[in-house]
Amino acid sequence: MEYRNAIFATLALALSSVALAGIVSSDEYARAAKSEASGLHALTEQLIGCDALAGGDATSVMAPALLSASQPETVRQ
Repeated sequence: MEYRNAIFATLALALSSVALAGIVSSDEYARAAKSEASGLHALTEQLIGCDALAGGDATSVMAPALLSASQPETVRQ
């Protein structure tokens, strides 16, 4: 029984490794990874600002947003 489980686990690992290698080496994977990276870059630009990504100080851009988020808003009557 133990040998059968070990053989099954080994075959499953080998099959999944071959499948993963096939997926990673395909053009679709490279295209999806490139799209994800450009989307993450665009999201980072929107959240932090272009100046921080161009070599500016990210803390100076994010500090006002962090401070305003930590302080409760006052209710105007």
